[in-house]
Amino acid sequence: MKSFLAAVLALTITMAPLAVMADQPNIVLVMADDQGWGDMGYNGHPVVKTPHFDAMAAEALRFDHFYSAAPVCSPTRASVLTGRHPNRATVFKWGDSMRPQEVTIAEILGAAGYATGHFGKWHLGSVRKGSPVNPGAQGFDEWLSAENFYDNDAILSREGTAVQLKGESSFLAVDAAIEFIQKQSQAKKPFLAVVWFGSPHGPHRAADEDKALYADQAKKDQEFFGEITGMDRAFGKLRRTIAELGIRENTILWYTSDNGGLKEESSGGRMKKGSVYEGGLRVPAILEWPAKIHAPRVTPMMANTVDIYPTLLDVAGVAADDEAVLDGISLLPTIEGDVDKREKPMGFWDIVGRGGTGMNSDQMMTDLLTAQAEGHEPDEPELLRLDAAKIKKQYPLDSFVGHSAWRDGDWKLHRIEDENDKVVWELYDIASDQMEAKDLAKEAGQAERVEAMKSALMPWLESVARSMNGEDYP
Repeated sequence: MKSFLAAVLALTITMAPLAVMADQPNIVLVMADDQGWGDMGYNGHPVVKTPHFDAMAAEALRFDHFYSAAPVCSPTRASVLTGRHPNRATVFKWGDSMRPQEVTIAEILGAAGYATGHFGKWHLGSVRKGSPVNPGAQGFDEWLSAENFYDNDAILSREGTAVQLKGESSFLAVDAAIEFIQKQSQAKKPFLAVVWFGSPHGPHRAADEDKALYADQAKKDQEFFGEITGMDRAFGKLRRTIAELGIRENTILWYTSDNGGLKEESSGGRMKKGSVYEGGLRVPAILEWPAKIHAPRVTPMMANTVDIYPTLLDVAGVAADDEAVLDGISLLPTIEGDVDKREKPMGFWDIVGRGGTGMNSDQMMTDLLTAQAEGHEPDEPELLRLDAAKIKKQYPLDSFVGHSAWRDGDWKLHRIEDENDKVVWELYDIASDQMEAKDLAKEAGQAERVEAMKSALMPWLESVARSMNGEDYP
Protein backbone atom coordinates (compact mmCIF):
# COMPACT_ATOMS: atom_id res chain seq x y z
CA MET A 1 0.00 0.00 0.00
CA LYS A 2 2.60 2.57 1.06
CA SER A 3 5.02 1.81 -1.76
CA PHE A 4 2.25 2.52 -4.28
CA LEU A 5 1.31 5.75 -2.52
CA ALA A 6 4.94 6.82 -2.36
CA ALA A 7 5.31 6.27 -6.09
CA VAL A 8 2.21 8.33 -6.76
CA LEU A 9 3.44 10.98 -4.37
CA ALA A 10 6.79 11.23 -6.10
CA LEU A 11 4.96 11.94 -9.35
CA THR A 12 2.53 14.46 -7.91
CA ILE A 13 4.88 16.65 -5.87
CA THR A 14 4.74 20.18 -7.25
CA MET A 15 8.12 21.86 -7.08
CA ALA A 16 8.81 25.56 -6.64
CA PRO A 17 11.19 27.28 -9.07
CA LEU A 18 14.74 25.93 -9.00
CA ALA A 19 16.13 29.19 -7.64
CA VAL A 20 13.99 28.75 -4.55
CA MET A 21 14.65 25.02 -4.34
CA ALA A 22 18.40 25.64 -4.17
CA ASP A 23 17.89 27.61 -0.96
CA GLN A 24 15.50 25.26 0.83
CA PRO A 25 15.85 25.54 4.61
CA ASN A 26 17.02 22.71 6.81
CA ILE A 27 14.34 21.71 9.32
CA VAL A 28 14.74 20.38 12.86
CA LEU A 29 11.56 19.59 14.80
CA VAL A 30 12.02 18.92 18.51
CA MET A 31 9.21 17.80 20.79
CA ALA A 32 9.01 17.12 24.51
CA ASP A 33 6.88 14.38 26.05
CA ASP A 34 4.45 15.87 28.63
CA GLN A 35 6.07 19.28 29.17
CA GLY A 36 3.43 21.83 30.10
CA TRP A 37 3.28 25.46 29.01
CA GLY A 38 4.54 26.64 32.38
CA ASP A 39 7.35 24.08 32.75
CA MET A 40 9.83 26.62 31.39
CA GLY A 41 12.00 29.20 33.07
CA TYR A 42 11.02 31.79 30.48
CA ASN A 43 7.35 31.24 31.28
CA GLY A 44 7.95 32.04 34.91
CA HIS A 45 8.38 28.65 36.56
CA PRO A 46 9.74 29.39 40.04
CA VAL A 47 12.04 26.37 40.25
CA VAL A 48 12.85 24.65 36.94
CA LYS A 49 16.09 25.66 35.21
CA THR A 50 15.96 25.86 31.42
CA PRO A 51 18.74 28.27 30.38
CA HIS A 52 19.01 27.02 26.78
CA PHE A 53 15.28 27.17 26.12
CA ASP A 54 15.21 30.59 27.80
CA ALA A 55 18.03 31.85 25.58
CA MET A 56 16.29 30.77 22.38
CA ALA A 57 12.97 32.21 23.56
CA ALA A 58 14.74 35.56 24.08
CA GLU A 59 16.41 35.46 20.67
CA ALA A 60 13.82 33.90 18.34
CA LEU A 61 10.06 33.75 17.73
CA ARG A 62 8.08 32.76 20.79
CA PHE A 63 4.49 31.51 20.58
CA ASP A 64 2.61 32.14 23.79
CA HIS A 65 -0.66 30.70 22.44
CA PHE A 66 0.45 27.43 20.89
CA TYR A 67 -1.66 24.28 21.20
CA SER A 68 -1.24 20.57 20.77
CA ALA A 69 -3.84 19.02 18.48
CA ALA A 70 -4.75 16.55 21.22
CA PRO A 71 -4.35 16.25 24.99
CA VAL A 72 -2.23 13.06 24.80
CA CYS A 73 0.91 12.04 22.98
CA SER A 74 0.41 9.75 19.96
CA PRO A 75 -2.42 11.80 18.45
CA THR A 76 -0.42 15.03 18.55
CA ARG A 77 2.55 13.32 16.92
CA ALA A 78 0.29 12.21 14.06
CA SER A 79 -0.89 15.81 13.66
CA VAL A 80 2.70 17.01 13.27
CA LEU A 81 3.41 14.54 10.48
CA THR A 82 0.15 15.05 8.56
CA GLY A 83 -1.27 18.52 9.25
CA ARG A 84 -4.58 16.80 10.05
CA HIS A 85 -6.53 16.31 13.22
CA PRO A 86 -5.30 12.92 14.49
CA ASN A 87 -8.79 11.42 14.69
CA ARG A 88 -8.83 11.50 10.88
CA ALA A 89 -6.14 8.80 10.95
CA THR A 90 -7.85 7.05 13.91
CA VAL A 91 -5.01 7.97 16.26
CA PHE A 92 -7.35 8.60 19.16
CA LYS A 93 -5.20 7.78 22.17
CA TRP A 94 -1.70 6.82 23.25
CA GLY A 95 -0.23 3.88 21.37
CA ASP A 96 -2.66 3.96 18.42
CA SER A 97 -1.08 3.34 15.03
CA MET A 98 -1.27 5.98 12.35
CA ARG A 99 -2.81 4.57 9.19
CA PRO A 100 -0.14 4.01 6.53
CA GLN A 101 -2.46 5.64 3.97
CA GLU A 102 -1.67 9.00 5.57
CA VAL A 103 0.90 11.06 3.66
CA THR A 104 3.56 12.46 5.98
CA ILE A 105 5.78 15.50 5.88
CA ALA A 106 8.78 13.14 5.69
CA GLU A 107 7.41 11.51 2.54
CA ILE A 108 6.71 14.81 0.82
CA LEU A 109 10.03 16.43 1.73
CA GLY A 110 11.86 13.22 0.88
CA ALA A 111 10.32 13.26 -2.60
CA ALA A 112 11.45 16.89 -2.90
CA GLY A 113 15.09 16.01 -2.26
CA TYR A 114 15.36 16.24 1.51
CA ALA A 115 17.20 13.71 3.65
CA THR A 116 14.87 12.66 6.47
CA GLY A 117 15.58 11.28 9.93
CA HIS A 118 13.63 10.41 13.07
CA PHE A 119 15.30 10.20 16.48
CA GLY A 120 13.67 9.32 19.79
CA LYS A 121 10.08 8.49 20.69
CA TRP A 122 7.91 7.20 17.83
CA HIS A 123 4.66 5.89 19.39
CA LEU A 124 2.76 5.81 16.10
CA GLY A 125 2.93 2.12 15.39
CA SER A 126 6.06 0.02 15.58
CA VAL A 127 9.84 0.33 15.34
CA ARG A 128 10.36 -3.21 14.06
CA LYS A 129 11.43 -4.36 10.64
CA GLY A 130 8.59 -5.20 8.28
CA SER A 131 5.99 -3.04 9.99
CA PRO A 132 3.86 -0.82 7.72
CA VAL A 133 3.87 1.83 10.43
CA ASN A 134 7.52 2.10 11.42
CA PRO A 135 9.37 5.38 10.77
CA GLY A 136 10.92 4.03 7.56
CA ALA A 137 7.53 3.13 6.15
CA GLN A 138 6.36 6.66 6.93
CA GLY A 139 9.12 8.37 4.98
CA PHE A 140 12.20 8.52 7.20
CA ASP A 141 15.48 7.50 5.56
CA GLU A 142 17.30 7.06 8.86
CA TRP A 143 15.85 6.41 12.29
CA LEU A 144 16.89 5.59 15.81
CA SER A 145 13.55 5.25 17.54
CA ALA A 146 11.69 3.95 20.59
CA GLU A 147 8.29 2.31 20.69
CA ASN A 148 7.14 4.76 23.37
CA PHE A 149 8.79 7.06 25.89
CA TYR A 150 12.28 5.92 26.79
CA ASP A 151 14.74 6.55 29.57
CA ASN A 152 18.46 6.78 30.28
CA ASP A 153 20.63 3.95 28.87
CA ALA A 154 17.77 2.94 26.58
CA ILE A 155 17.57 0.25 23.93
CA LEU A 156 16.46 1.91 20.69
CA SER A 157 15.75 0.64 17.19
CA ARG A 158 18.15 1.64 14.42
CA GLU A 159 16.11 0.98 11.30
CA GLY A 160 14.66 -2.10 12.99
CA THR A 161 17.80 -3.39 14.71
CA ALA A 162 17.82 -3.06 18.49
CA VAL A 163 20.88 -1.30 19.90
CA GLN A 164 21.83 -0.83 23.55
CA LEU A 165 22.87 2.77 24.22
CA LYS A 166 24.35 4.56 27.22
CA GLY A 167 23.62 8.07 28.36
CA GLU A 168 20.95 10.53 29.45
CA SER A 169 17.81 9.90 27.42
CA SER A 170 17.50 13.25 25.64
CA PHE A 171 21.15 13.12 24.61
CA LEU A 172 20.60 9.72 22.99
CA ALA A 173 18.22 11.33 20.49
CA VAL A 174 20.20 14.54 20.09
CA ASP A 175 23.53 12.79 19.51
CA ALA A 176 21.99 10.60 16.80
CA ALA A 177 20.37 13.65 15.22
CA ILE A 178 23.65 15.54 15.29
CA GLU A 179 25.42 12.68 13.48
CA PHE A 180 22.69 12.79 10.82
CA ILE A 181 22.84 16.59 10.54
CA GLN A 182 26.63 16.63 10.23
CA LYS A 183 26.47 14.10 7.41
CA GLN A 184 23.81 16.00 5.48
CA SER A 185 25.58 19.31 6.06
CA GLN A 186 28.79 17.94 4.58
CA ALA A 187 26.82 16.61 1.60
CA LYS A 188 25.15 20.04 1.14
CA LYS A 189 21.77 18.34 1.22
CA PRO A 190 18.70 19.87 2.89
CA PHE A 191 17.35 17.76 5.72
CA LEU A 192 14.40 17.15 8.00
CA ALA A 193 15.42 15.91 11.44
CA VAL A 194 12.59 15.00 13.84
CA VAL A 195 13.82 14.74 17.44
CA TRP A 196 11.20 13.52 19.90
CA PHE A 197 12.34 13.32 23.52
CA GLY A 198 11.01 10.79 26.03
CA SER A 199 11.05 13.36 28.85
CA PRO A 200 9.58 14.47 31.15
CA HIS A 201 7.15 11.53 30.88
CA GLY A 202 6.98 9.48 34.08
CA PRO A 203 8.49 7.58 35.71
CA HIS A 204 11.05 10.34 36.11
CA ARG A 205 14.70 9.32 36.23
CA ALA A 206 16.97 12.35 35.89
CA ALA A 207 20.71 12.20 35.42
CA ASP A 208 22.63 12.86 38.64
CA GLU A 209 24.03 16.21 37.45
CA ASP A 210 20.55 17.46 36.60
CA LYS A 211 18.72 16.41 39.74
CA ALA A 212 21.59 17.78 41.87
CA LEU A 213 20.38 21.26 40.90
CA TYR A 214 17.17 20.59 42.84
CA ALA A 215 18.57 19.19 46.08
CA ASP A 216 16.24 21.45 48.06
CA GLN A 217 13.15 19.95 46.43
CA ALA A 218 11.18 16.81 47.24
CA LYS A 219 12.69 13.64 45.76
CA LYS A 220 9.99 13.24 43.09
CA ASP A 221 10.44 16.86 42.02
CA GLN A 222 14.21 16.45 41.81
CA GLU A 223 13.64 13.75 39.22
CA PHE A 224 10.89 15.64 37.36
CA PHE A 225 12.65 18.99 37.18
CA GLY A 226 15.93 17.21 36.48
CA GLU A 227 14.46 15.54 33.38
CA ILE A 228 13.38 18.94 32.03
CA THR A 229 16.86 20.33 32.64
CA GLY A 230 18.32 17.27 30.91
CA MET A 231 16.19 18.06 27.86
CA ASP A 232 17.36 21.64 28.06
CA ARG A 233 21.04 20.62 28.09
CA ALA A 234 20.54 18.31 25.11
CA PHE A 235 18.63 20.99 23.22
CA GLY A 236 21.44 23.44 23.94
CA LYS A 237 23.96 21.02 22.43
CA LEU A 238 21.79 20.59 19.33
CA ARG A 239 21.38 24.34 18.84
CA ARG A 240 25.08 24.96 19.42
CA THR A 241 26.08 22.29 16.90
CA ILE A 242 23.84 23.80 14.22
CA ALA A 243 25.63 27.10 14.75
CA GLU A 244 29.09 25.50 14.72
CA LEU A 245 28.33 23.77 11.41
CA GLY A 246 27.66 27.16 9.86
CA ILE A 247 24.08 26.27 8.87
CA ARG A 248 22.16 28.20 11.51
CA GLU A 249 21.09 31.02 9.18
CA ASN A 250 18.91 28.82 6.99
CA THR A 251 17.87 26.17 9.52
CA ILE A 252 14.41 26.14 11.08
CA LEU A 253 14.68 24.90 14.67
CA TRP A 254 11.19 24.45 16.11
CA TYR A 255 10.49 23.29 19.65
CA THR A 256 7.20 22.36 21.30
CA SER A 257 5.52 19.67 23.43
CA ASP A 258 3.05 16.93 22.62
CA ASN A 259 0.37 17.86 25.16
CA GLY A 260 -0.30 19.78 28.32
CA GLY A 261 1.74 19.24 31.44
CA LEU A 262 1.60 16.80 34.30
CA LYS A 263 1.05 19.45 36.99
CA GLU A 264 -2.01 21.67 36.99
CA GLU A 265 -0.18 24.51 38.69
CA SER A 266 2.14 24.96 35.70
CA SER A 267 -0.16 23.85 32.88
CA GLY A 268 -1.03 27.37 31.75
CA GLY A 269 -4.76 26.82 32.06
CA ARG A 270 -7.56 24.72 33.51
CA MET A 271 -6.63 21.09 34.26
CA LYS A 272 -3.65 19.29 32.66
CA LYS A 273 -2.62 16.48 30.29
CA GLY A 274 -5.63 14.46 29.11
CA SER A 275 -8.05 17.38 29.10
CA VAL A 276 -9.52 19.48 26.28
CA TYR A 277 -9.52 22.44 28.63
CA GLU A 278 -6.59 24.83 28.20
CA GLY A 279 -4.23 23.05 30.60
CA GLY A 280 -4.34 19.88 28.52
CA LEU A 281 -3.63 21.58 25.19
CA ARG A 282 -1.55 24.72 25.71
CA VAL A 283 2.15 24.02 25.22
CA PRO A 284 5.43 25.93 24.96
CA ALA A 285 6.66 26.71 21.45
CA ILE A 286 9.68 28.59 20.11
CA LEU A 287 10.97 28.83 16.55
CA GLU A 288 14.33 29.99 15.25
CA TRP A 289 15.12 30.75 11.60
CA PRO A 290 17.60 33.63 11.33
CA ALA A 291 17.13 33.95 7.56
CA LYS A 292 13.55 35.06 8.20
CA ILE A 293 13.39 36.01 11.88
CA HIS A 294 15.82 38.91 12.25
CA ALA A 295 14.89 40.05 15.74
CA PRO A 296 13.34 38.41 18.79
CA ARG A 297 9.58 38.54 18.90
CA VAL A 298 6.66 37.21 20.95
CA THR A 299 3.61 36.60 18.78
CA PRO A 300 0.01 36.58 20.01
CA MET A 301 -0.81 34.31 17.05
CA MET A 302 -2.89 31.31 18.06
CA ALA A 303 -1.22 28.24 16.50
CA ASN A 304 -1.40 24.47 16.64
CA THR A 305 0.70 21.40 15.93
CA VAL A 306 -1.49 20.75 12.84
CA ASP A 307 0.09 23.93 11.42
CA ILE A 308 3.60 22.46 11.34
CA TYR A 309 3.01 20.37 8.19
CA PRO A 310 1.53 23.11 5.96
CA THR A 311 4.10 25.60 7.23
CA LEU A 312 7.00 23.33 6.28
CA LEU A 313 5.56 22.66 2.83
CA ASP A 314 5.25 26.41 2.35
CA VAL A 315 8.78 27.25 3.46
CA ALA A 316 10.29 24.39 1.42
CA GLY A 317 8.36 25.45 -1.67
CA VAL A 318 6.65 22.10 -2.26
CA ALA A 319 3.08 20.87 -2.32
CA ALA A 320 1.26 17.62 -2.97
CA ASP A 321 -1.49 17.56 -5.58
CA ASP A 322 -4.90 16.15 -4.59
CA GLU A 323 -4.07 16.51 -0.94
CA ALA A 324 -6.47 15.20 1.69
CA VAL A 325 -8.25 17.79 3.83
CA LEU A 326 -5.88 19.63 6.16
CA ASP A 327 -6.79 21.20 9.48
CA GLY A 328 -3.65 23.29 9.76
CA ILE A 329 -2.56 26.53 8.11
CA SER A 330 0.82 27.84 7.03
CA LEU A 331 2.45 30.01 9.67
CA LEU A 332 4.97 31.44 7.21
CA PRO A 333 3.23 34.86 7.23
CA THR A 334 3.55 34.85 11.02
CA ILE A 335 7.19 33.83 10.84
CA GLU A 336 7.81 36.69 8.43
CA GLY A 337 6.06 39.08 10.80
CA ASP A 338 3.05 39.93 8.65
CA VAL A 339 0.24 38.05 10.45
CA ASP A 340 -0.42 37.79 14.18
CA LYS A 341 -4.11 36.88 14.15
CA ARG A 342 -5.51 33.50 13.18
CA GLU A 343 -8.48 33.57 10.84
CA LYS A 344 -9.13 29.82 10.64
CA PRO A 345 -10.68 28.33 13.81
CA MET A 346 -9.18 25.28 15.52
CA GLY A 347 -11.16 22.12 16.25
CA PHE A 348 -10.44 19.57 18.99
CA TRP A 349 -12.06 16.21 19.67
CA ASP A 350 -11.05 13.72 22.34
CA ILE A 351 -13.11 10.55 21.96
CA VAL A 352 -14.14 8.88 25.22
CA GLY A 353 -15.12 5.31 25.98
CA ARG A 354 -11.78 3.78 25.09
CA GLY A 355 -8.27 3.99 26.45
CA GLY A 356 -4.96 3.83 24.68
CA THR A 357 -2.71 0.89 23.89
CA GLY A 358 -0.16 0.10 26.56
CA MET A 359 3.38 -0.09 25.23
CA ASN A 360 6.23 -0.85 27.63
CA SER A 361 9.07 0.29 25.40
CA ASP A 362 11.78 -0.97 27.75
CA GLN A 363 10.39 -4.51 27.71
CA MET A 364 9.54 -4.50 24.02
CA MET A 365 13.00 -3.31 23.06
CA THR A 366 14.68 -5.77 25.44
CA ASP A 367 12.71 -8.60 23.83
CA LEU A 368 13.73 -7.41 20.37
CA LEU A 369 17.40 -7.14 21.34
CA THR A 370 17.33 -10.65 22.82
CA ALA A 371 15.61 -12.17 19.79
CA GLN A 372 17.98 -10.56 17.31
CA ALA A 373 20.97 -11.65 19.37
CA GLU A 374 19.63 -15.20 19.05
CA GLY A 375 19.46 -14.79 15.28
CA HIS A 376 15.76 -14.36 14.57
CA GLU A 377 13.23 -11.58 14.07
CA PRO A 378 10.04 -11.59 16.13
CA ASP A 379 7.01 -11.73 13.85
CA GLU A 380 4.06 -11.11 16.16
CA PRO A 381 1.43 -9.44 13.95
CA GLU A 382 0.03 -7.46 16.85
CA LEU A 383 3.43 -5.85 17.49
CA LEU A 384 4.20 -5.28 13.82
CA ARG A 385 0.73 -3.72 13.37
CA LEU A 386 0.34 -5.52 10.03
CA ASP A 387 -3.35 -4.65 9.83
CA ALA A 388 -2.87 -0.92 10.38
CA ALA A 389 -4.19 -0.02 6.91
CA LYS A 390 -7.54 -1.74 7.43
CA ILE A 391 -10.64 0.40 7.80
CA LYS A 392 -12.02 -1.58 10.71
CA LYS A 393 -15.05 0.42 11.71
CA GLN A 394 -17.58 2.89 10.37
CA TYR A 395 -18.31 5.82 12.67
CA PRO A 396 -21.64 7.66 12.89
CA LEU A 397 -22.01 11.02 11.20
CA ASP A 398 -24.60 12.34 13.64
CA SER A 399 -23.15 11.40 17.03
CA PHE A 400 -19.70 12.49 18.25
CA VAL A 401 -19.08 10.96 21.63
CA GLY A 402 -16.39 12.64 23.68
CA HIS A 403 -15.15 16.10 24.47
CA SER A 404 -14.81 18.37 21.46
CA ALA A 405 -14.15 22.10 21.26
CA TRP A 406 -14.09 24.91 18.73
CA ARG A 407 -11.65 27.77 19.23
CA ASP A 408 -12.46 30.87 17.19
CA GLY A 409 -10.44 33.91 18.16
CA ASP A 410 -10.74 34.52 21.88
CA TRP A 411 -13.78 32.27 22.20
CA LYS A 412 -13.85 28.56 22.93
CA LEU A 413 -16.99 26.45 22.69
CA HIS A 414 -16.97 23.02 24.35
CA ARG A 415 -19.24 20.16 23.33
CA ILE A 416 -19.27 17.23 25.78
CA GLU A 417 -21.28 14.19 24.67
CA ASP A 418 -21.51 11.13 26.87
CA GLU A 419 -22.16 7.57 25.71
CA ASN A 420 -25.89 8.04 26.28
CA ASP A 421 -25.98 10.87 23.70
CA LYS A 422 -26.41 13.58 26.33
CA VAL A 423 -24.69 16.78 25.19
CA VAL A 424 -23.48 19.67 27.36
CA TRP A 425 -22.28 22.97 25.87
CA GLU A 426 -19.88 25.42 27.54
CA LEU A 427 -18.54 28.75 26.30
CA TYR A 428 -15.51 30.66 27.55
CA ASP A 429 -13.79 33.93 26.69
CA ILE A 430 -10.18 32.73 26.86
CA ALA A 431 -8.73 36.24 26.58
CA SER A 432 -10.21 37.19 29.94
CA ASP A 433 -10.63 33.71 31.42
CA GLN A 434 -7.62 31.49 30.72
CA MET A 435 -8.75 29.12 33.48
CA GLU A 436 -12.17 28.60 31.85
CA ALA A 437 -13.87 29.30 35.15
CA LYS A 438 -16.94 31.23 33.98
CA ASP A 439 -19.22 29.39 31.56
CA LEU A 440 -20.99 31.97 29.39
CA ALA A 441 -23.02 29.54 27.25
CA LYS A 442 -26.32 30.53 28.85
CA GLU A 443 -25.48 34.17 29.50
CA ALA A 444 -27.70 36.84 28.05
CA GLY A 445 -26.36 38.06 24.73
CA GLN A 446 -24.31 34.93 23.95
CA ALA A 447 -26.99 32.80 22.26
CA GLU A 448 -26.12 34.06 18.79
CA ARG A 449 -22.40 33.40 19.32
CA VAL A 450 -23.07 29.90 20.62
CA GLU A 451 -25.26 29.04 17.64
CA ALA A 452 -22.73 30.42 15.16
CA MET A 453 -19.92 28.40 16.72
CA LYS A 454 -22.09 25.27 16.87
CA SER A 455 -22.84 25.65 13.16
CA ALA A 456 -19.11 25.62 12.46
CA LEU A 457 -18.12 22.86 14.89
CA MET A 458 -20.73 20.31 13.82
CA PRO A 459 -19.74 20.13 10.10
CA TRP A 460 -16.10 19.89 11.17
CA LEU A 461 -16.89 16.91 13.42
CA GLU A 462 -18.75 15.25 10.55
CA SER A 463 -15.77 15.88 8.27
CA VAL A 464 -13.43 14.24 10.77
CA ALA A 465 -15.76 11.26 11.12
CA ARG A 466 -15.82 10.86 7.32
CA SER A 467 -12.02 10.75 7.37
CA MET A 468 -12.17 8.14 10.14
CA ASN A 469 -14.39 6.08 7.83
CA GLY A 470 -11.70 6.14 5.15
CA GLU A 471 -13.34 8.57 2.72
CA ASP A 472 -10.08 10.50 2.20
CA TYR A 473 -8.25 7.52 0.74
CA PRO A 474 -8.48 6.33 -2.89
